[in-house]
Amino acid sequence: MEITLCKPVKFILKDVEDGWNTHLDDSDWEDVVLPHDWAVSRSFSKDCSSGTGYLPGGIGWYRIPFELPEGAEDSDITLCFGGVYKHARVWCNQYYLGDWANGYTPFDFNITHAVRFGQKNLITVQVNHNDTADSRWYTGSGIEREVKLLIQPKVHEVVKERAFRVKSIEGNRAVIETEHVIVNKCDRSKSYRITEYVAGAERVSSEGRIEAGSTVKVFFEYELKDLMLWSADEPNLHEWKTLVESGEEKDINQCKVGILKTFFDPDKGFFCNGVSMKLKGVCLHEDAGSFGNAVPKNVWKRRLAKLKEMGANTVRMSHNPHSESLYELCDEMGFFVIDEVFDEWEGPKNKWWQGHNVYPPKHQGYFLDYPTWHERDVEAFVKARRNHASVIMWSIGNEIDYPNDPYCHESFAEMTGNNDAGKPSQEKQYDPEKPNAVRLVTLAKELTRLVKKYDDTRPVSLASAFPELSGNTGLFDCLDVIGYNYKEQFYEADHKRFPDQPIFGSENGHDYKQWLAVTENDYISGQCLWTGIDYLGETRGWPEHGSRAGHLTTAGFEKPDFYFRKSLWNEKEKFVKLATCKKDAPGWMELRRFSWKYEAGEEIRVEAYSGLSEVELFVNDRPVGRTERDETGKFVWIIPFEKGVLKAVARDQEGFEYEDILETDNEGATVTAKRLDESIAPESVSGAYEQIEVTVLDTKGRIARDAEVPVTVGTEGEVSFAHMDNGNLADTSDYISTTRNTHGGRLMVYVRRGEGAGDSSVILKSPLGDVRVKL
Repeated sequence: MEITLCKPVKFILKDVEDGWNTHLDDSDWEDVVLPHDWAVSRSFSKDCSSGTGYLPGGIGWYRIPFELPEGAEDSDITLCFGGVYKHARVWCNQYYLGDWANGYTPFDFNITHAVRFGQKNLITVQVNHNDTADSRWYTGSGIEREVKLLIQPKVHEVVKERAFRVKSIEGNRAVIETEHVIVNKCDRSKSYRITEYVAGAERVSSEGRIEAGSTVKVFFEYELKDLMLWSADEPNLHEWKTLVESGEEKDINQCKVGILKTFFDPDKGFFCNGVSMKLKGVCLHEDAGSFGNAVPKNVWKRRLAKLKEMGANTVRMSHNPHSESLYELCDEMGFFVIDEVFDEWEGPKNKWWQGHNVYPPKHQGYFLDYPTWHERDVEAFVKARRNHASVIMWSIGNEIDYPNDPYCHESFAEMTGNNDAGKPSQEKQYDPEKPNAVRLVTLAKELTRLVKKYDDTRPVSLASAFPELSGNTGLFDCLDVIGYNYKEQFYEADHKRFPDQPIFGSENGHDYKQWLAVTENDYISGQCLWTGIDYLGETRGWPEHGSRAGHLTTAGFEKPDFYFRKSLWNEKEKFVKLATCKKDAPGWMELRRFSWKYEAGEEIRVEAYSGLSEVELFVNDRPVGRTERDETGKFVWIIPFEKGVLKAVARDQEGFEYEDILETDNEGATVTAKRLDESIAPESVSGAYEQIEVTVLDTKGRIARDAEVPVTVGTEGEVSFAHMDNGNLADTSDYISTTRNTHGGRLMVYVRRGEGAGDSSVILKSPLGDVRVKL
């Protein structure tokens, strides 16, 4: 039995003496619901680190009451945390259970000795995130993932030890190998029987006897026939269930698994179930704007659905393990996953706290915990995700070899990385006092060994920032697949240097030429764009509090680059989309707008994105000209601005037309709102988030793209306001403020279900009128 602990929970953001004491008066503490990220409910401040989004850390305490169900007296009880950022210390009924340093890996404690039956129990957690310049991007603060109680019989399967492996696939037959650990917590030996089911059918069983206080490992190998395979295009999942019986006691554990076989060929690239395909990947950080890092599953589902529409089939978890719900969605929706465990090892990276690349940096972070914790973190990382069909490769690190950060080598008098704009010259020079890059080889060998100890069915990779050096030190010899960050220029030469190792783009820019480096070379398995979605932190400086590198905003709205990438990756949908910018604007896609408002006569760059071969442009119904995709992969015109209507028309081979329009007279006239989670019934679980998409329309029913309209939110019934996000990373108003401007004519409102099942409504007030949304 699993019990999710989400509410009621008490929280306070300060260090409290003996906060674990069950007699402590917490009546003036905040009431929160888990998962919880305290940072996004606070104000942005220049006094906080820019790297982590100008949001506060600190020390916080949680107090989580719970009662055990009747009949649990003879059970074994485990307290499971999906992730706490960071340095958690945990107590149950004043019994100290232990600590966990890493904020991204799951951990658990057995609390059977500490619980009380027939009365209230109390879990207390201290979270220490005082060092907010500990990361190069937003981390959040608090109990950011689910907390669960696992209640099992004394003889049971250890859930985190379960392993499901596909050994081979031939025709309609798959050979499966599974691994189980059974434990006996009784004071005498016990008999047991374990039975395994896949897709509802019994497949294999075994029985034996287990001594008191001991464990046994059980391995099965069997054949499955005629089950649908899993792939990104057809993500077929099957229920995998084990039943452990000992006398009258039964322990049941189950999850969804997929049957697939993937491999990377050094000459031909990536294959899934024997089919060659390119990895069309995006890198994702874990936050979702106003949610911080405590992101509900339905919010991730909306985001992934849009990335799927864009044509993406791969997610690189950057640069740490993410929440369990995101892996579940990748399984369900069809995304290959490259799962990454660390951004730094024992050497500290530069952490920007007063603007990106603004010196001097700070050097806080995980490297202080790495020597003590990395083995436990790797074990938790692999075991938590190895049964997910979507996970095709493990990455042991991101840009660990970034030049002079801190590792360097005497073979390079000067080392420059891909992200060194404004870096002082002395910071690029070889410094013999800094750690030697050869040390990374020893560390990589150990990490690869640890990963393969817990899963030897998937390749191990690393995202290299400086292959010019790492290809010579022996670092690449530790890897099954080599990942290159922004170094397409070395693909051809390094394919010859390392003929037995596959290569892929682990992190790439958005330019067309970088995609051509994939499509024009069979041996390149794919690319992972930086990034799929805008994220908090890693900002250039105040007032911006995040990175605009994504194809979607933090609110999940499409940016111009979304449609450019869709024109390259989505071969099924025919469309055309317009965006504009000033002629001399830099090439950054973030400067493109869905707008046709400039000064009269000003030279404007007009871009259209389409997978069709030709696009024609019109201004006020006057043809400007037809053009084909240029060297940037876009359809481009340079024309003087003229007030009115800008229209693009693309035609397919059958003569069907697809058009898009931008209009100068596009002022906001009305506000509309749409409930996105129709599947959430009023009687659903209390605490569920609902998403409401607010849009400002002009008089013709088009999105008023330049509308900045203040919207104030109120609620009626069993629902409460949570927060809002407009995707504007320069808007420093509090996420939890009940008033926020639309941005680009759009806004996301998030509300939370209450206890009852009665009628509930959200009321949106604006200068353009009021809107009521019934839930």
